[in-house]
Amino acid sequence: MSPAVLAAVLMAAAVGCLVGLPRPGGLRLEAVGVVPAASRRAPSFWLPAALAVAPAALLLGPVVALLLSVGTLAVRRTAAVRRRTAARRAERRRAVEACATLAGELRAGRSPAAALAVAAELACGPSRDVLQSAAATARLGGDVAGALLPTEAPVSGPVTAVPEVLRALAACWTVCAASGSGLAAAVDRLEEGLRADQDRRRAVEAELAGPRATAGMLAVLPLAGLLLATGLGADPAHVLLHTPLGLVCLAGGLFLDGLGLLWTGRLVARAGGSG
Repeated sequence: MSPAVLAAVLMAAAVGCLVGLPRPGGLRLEAVGVVPAASRRAPSFWLPAALAVAPAALLLGPVVALLLSVGTLAVRRTAAVRRRTAARRAERRRAVEACATLAGELRAGRSPAAALAVAAELACGPSRDVLQSAAATARLGGDVAGALLPTEAPVSGPVTAVPEVLRALAACWTVCAASGSGLAAAVDRLEEGLRADQDRRRAVEAELAGPRATAGMLAVLPLAGLLLATGLGADPAHVLLHTPLGLVCLAGGLFLDGLGLLWTGRLVARAGGSG
């Protein structure tokens, strides 16, 4: 087996260990899909990754092993960020549907407690827990607005992706309880505003798809250059991995490439309102 093929096999094994294995505590299944549950990483989780990278250090040298470790960690972090982003988007989408259902249930004559309970079933993530707590508070005749907006933030655990929705819903509840006006109409107007904001976010995401694709293509261009040089008969891998100047160039190139990806990601996230 050639060193290149062996390195590819070891890289695939390391990526599978760091990305494919579930975290301790598992995943929490919601109505819309899978939302990662908050959990701590166990030390034994890294044992398969170490077993996958260790042969690279023995057969291909410490530089290749270090590159494999950094690469797998970067892939794992990227996958975790994408999972969190998908969970936050799902929570936002279901929060809009929950508000629409809440308004419909109130118009149909259901009690606020029953309407909140039905809306909570459509929500997902931390916002679902908040709505369920508010429904229980309403059944007991307590402060529903206070349940929607707890005075103290939790010490640990997931944070809702829709705090502005819960604040607006609590404001609607407070104003309507004080003035005696219709809560269904207020929630209807809130839902219309949330729909408009959701459409704006979708338009921004569509506009940012091009810059994201361009950043990813630019990030892999150096690898394409190395493959092209190898195809032309040169040996860039030997220069980069076994010469002092090559190691300096490799470290500098990887640092600048990662810095460019991080900078582009922050610009895109800021333009998109952080997802």
